Amino acid sequence: MANRGPSYGLSREVQEKIEQKYDQDLESRLVDWIVTQCGGNIEKPQPGKQNFQNWLMDGTILCRLINSLYPRGKEPIKKISETQMAFKQMEKISQFLQAAEAYGVITTDIFQTVDLWEGKDMAAVQRTLMALGSVAITKDDGLYRGNRDWFHRKSQGNRREFSEEQLRQGQNLIGLQMGSNRGASQAGMTGYGMHRQIM
Repeated sequence: MANRGPSYGLSREVQEKIEQKYDQDLESRLVDWIVTQCGGNIEKPQPGKQNFQNWLMDGTILCRLINSLYPRGKEPIKKISETQMAFKQMEKISQFLQAAEAYGVITTDIFQTVDLWEGKDMAAVQRTLMALGSVAITKDDGLYRGNRDWFHRKSQGNRREFSEEQLRQGQNLIGLQMGSNRGASQAGMTGYGMHRQIM
């Protein structure tokens, strides 16, 4: 983590609000999913935000997670280097984020590298992993492993086709969104300045 001094005033209030969004129950669900999805020899971290951050911080587990969602030979991250050099670890996190976006996670759901690396916003990390799990369930390609109740299936498009005649008929209708003039009248209204002329 970076060497930052304590924050004061507004900065502290903002950081406290961000930290309140972190969900301990969601953390345990995400850990269970990552261990199940990656399989093999991944140890679960001790509960707690700091332990969760340290577990994911080097980027190796994240890279293994995104690779496990692709068929063999089509993994987006070809080589996952085991290194303790900070810039290489941050590079792995960045590779995970790019691969997650290519997989289908929308840009607004993706955290920034510093959110994880410096622990600035671990709730954003949780949101990204939740979005990734939801996309994996929605794809339903047989590569998702874990309990299907852990994530919500994303809605799919429901495209409709209308004939030209149906479209023409729709132009003649006034939708209630536009409002209605039923019951409207000018009774009781006076023109501007009428009350001044009477005096």
